[in-house]
Amino acid sequence: MTDAQTPPASGGRSAAAGHSSGVIATGDQARIEQRTLVLPPGALQAAVPDEAIARLNNLPAPDSRVFKGRDDDLAFLRALPSTGTGIVAQSVRGMGGVGKSTLVLHHAHAYFRAGHGPVWWIEATTSASVIAELASLATALNPVHAALPLDEAAAWAVTWLQGRTGWLLIFDNAEEPADLRPYLGRLSTGQVLVTTRRDLPWHDLGTPLRLDTLPPEASLAILQEITGRLSEDDAGSLADLAQELGHLPLALQQAGAYLAQTRTSPDTYLTQLRADPAGVLAATAPGDPQQRTIAQLWSVTLNALHDADPHAAELLRVMAHFAPDPLPRHVLTTALPTPQALDHVLGVLAAYSMITLTDTTVTVHRLVQTVVRTTTPTPNPQRQPRGIRRLLHRNRPTAPPHPSETALTLLHAAMPPGSPEDVATWPDWQRLLPHIQTTSKHQPDTGDVSELAALLGRATFYVWARGQAAQALPLEERALQITETALGPDHPDTATRLNNLALTLSDLGRHTEALPLAERALRVTETTLGPDHPTTALRLGNLAVTLSAMGRHTEALPLEERALQITETALGPDNPTTATRLGNLAVTLSDLGRHTEALPLQERALHVTETALGPDHPDTALRLGNLASTLSDLGRHTEALPLKERALQVAEIALGSDHPDTATRLGNLAQTFSDLGRHTEALPLKERALHVTETALGPDHPDTALRLGNLAQTFSNLGRYAEALPLGERALQVTETALGPDHPTTATRLGNLAYILSDLGRHTEALPLEERALRVTETALGPDHPDTALRLNNLAVTLSDLGRHAEALPLQERALQVTETALGPDHPDTALRLNNLARLRQVLSDGERTSPP
Repeated sequence: MTDAQTPPASGGRSAAAGHSSGVIATGDQARIEQRTLVLPPGALQAAVPDEAIARLNNLPAPDSRVFKGRDDDLAFLRALPSTGTGIVAQSVRGMGGVGKSTLVLHHAHAYFRAGHGPVWWIEATTSASVIAELASLATALNPVHAALPLDEAAAWAVTWLQGRTGWLLIFDNAEEPADLRPYLGRLSTGQVLVTTRRDLPWHDLGTPLRLDTLPPEASLAILQEITGRLSEDDAGSLADLAQELGHLPLALQQAGAYLAQTRTSPDTYLTQLRADPAGVLAATAPGDPQQRTIAQLWSVTLNALHDADPHAAELLRVMAHFAPDPLPRHVLTTALPTPQALDHVLGVLAAYSMITLTDTTVTVHRLVQTVVRTTTPTPNPQRQPRGIRRLLHRNRPTAPPHPSETALTLLHAAMPPGSPEDVATWPDWQRLLPHIQTTSKHQPDTGDVSELAALLGRATFYVWARGQAAQALPLEERALQITETALGPDHPDTATRLNNLALTLSDLGRHTEALPLAERALRVTETTLGPDHPTTALRLGNLAVTLSAMGRHTEALPLEERALQITETALGPDNPTTATRLGNLAVTLSDLGRHTEALPLQERALHVTETALGPDHPDTALRLGNLASTLSDLGRHTEALPLKERALQVAEIALGSDHPDTATRLGNLAQTFSDLGRHTEALPLKERALHVTETALGPDHPDTALRLGNLAQTFSNLGRYAEALPLGERALQVTETALGPDHPTTATRLGNLAYILSDLGRHTEALPLEERALRVTETALGPDHPDTALRLNNLAVTLSDLGRHAEALPLQERALQVTETALGPDHPDTALRLNNLARLRQVLSDGERTSPP
């Protein structure tokens, strides 16, 4: 069995037909398929000269020239070992605004000045940002890694750090231990610092260094130095202000910047702060005085910003609806009439310490965003700044939009052109993704939602193309909800959302949930667009894919045939979409055991795809793999091998080494090695395929079960039965939970586990598994399917192992008959059945001759 895939058409996303390389009969067994990363010589070489590596860093400048009250904490960090073996990992914990990042940043600069390196600063709020920053380290060490997928480049950087010493990684603002565990577990030397607000069990990070608010004398010194007010006359007022601010470093820095910028007196500022809690206390943790004071401070600053520059205040309100990750500056390009006006406004916000500004990004602290969002009023047309109102009023001249709507409009305009499947657009999509996810949460589900639905749809397409179905799911669900609410249940756009959600659920192995959505998507599309529209064909094909994934191949076949006929008539015989329809029909025929009919369809699908899209396109890799699997189904493994090798090469270059499709290609190539008896070569491929699949799709996905089962079979083929057994057991448990007890794939897992037990001499335990596997297969696929013959054969072998040869004989005879009818007299499986039957008859004959009269 193979994978089949449907490309995007008319607003729909491509369908990933879940036909992964499956179980092929060889002798008395069912085999299966899966990763070890083998790096070529010199792969871990850095392009940066050795003498320059210690000078490599990406440290931002200190966020304030004033640094007080942290001498003991800084000394603690400086006392950590910087060289030698063994990783030194330390967490720095405390509430937002307490100065964790500032402390660690001062330490990092001192560490770098002492001659250690490289020193790399990693924004760790999400797993995606960690991967992106590690990838940037890989690129800094060797620019060739800029062309790699982010996951692969990040893995390279971690591998490069292993065995080296003197380096320092800072994971700033870490939220989840799980985001760092894959890297901390692999690093064995160097120094790691983690800043986090969260009091969670961060294992292997030593005793945490906990930061509290500053002592009063340090708070006063900070305000004095930032404001330049060093006289005794101002000391009392500044001390009172520091007390009101709760001695929180970020609040002190904000207040000092405000006083320095506006030349406001400390007494006046303190009066404003006490008089205006700004209604933000409801958004803070009850009983947390530091959170309350910083909220009050930012409310006052917002009012001052509005009076000083209304555009600055309004732009900050817009940016409060993005993620706290760095936002590409080009997203804000159209927020104001001219680039000069935008640069001026960003400069004002930076002067008030309300944003972190670089040449390419803008970042707003998450607490600032929270306060700003909770204090954002309903827009007033009379107070709406003209520059921003121009952007927001292009389509709505009478009512100013809410800042959240503006954020959405800016992101919509900043979407990368072209298809999100194009790997060249992936870095841009990755930078925008956290902002799309956050901004979408702040949008209402009523009114004009076309921009939101389009943005979510394209972002989900990108995430799906990266093989991250779990991340795509909540975006797809939201896109469907808002589209159906706005446009109704029978609109073509609603059908597109239904279709895409169904595909994502299928990618997650949740086929039962996907089926009614795919059926409804087809019904709506056919009603609105007609029975002969290419999009109707797309829906037919996707429904067929879901049915096939559920083992209902007979129901899928006429849908695939009709989808091909519609597509070829509408788009022509040489269109890539026609090739997709050909390939999917061929896969369904193979699922039904009709491999001879499938072969010319697969050959034609490959020819059309390669001609239209080129030899290095991922779809070409898919067609190569599917043709090769059909050849394998026909016993032509030697012809299949070079096709599968080329398919893996194309997929890995186009999609990256950690994409689920690459795992499929690895598994399929490994299966061919197994078919050729080359089990030692198959083993590392299967191990790597399992690792990729489990990382991308999770431990409970049917494809993970497939990889587990295939790896178990290779261990069995190598005589390593004790290692095979737990993998086979887990593969069965995952499959049965995900697909149900009566699915043909469950029967495959039952049969494979039985085979392992037989290898261990546990034939009595194997027998009921073989009997159940036969019953499930025959019910699902019919009595004349090749898989039914396989089950008959394997049950007969187990009965013979138990000495029950007479019971085995009619099963072997029937297995031969089914195989010869389905696959032909010259198929290798037919030869195997003949051989097994002959041996069984010989055993029975010998028994008759030696039995007493």
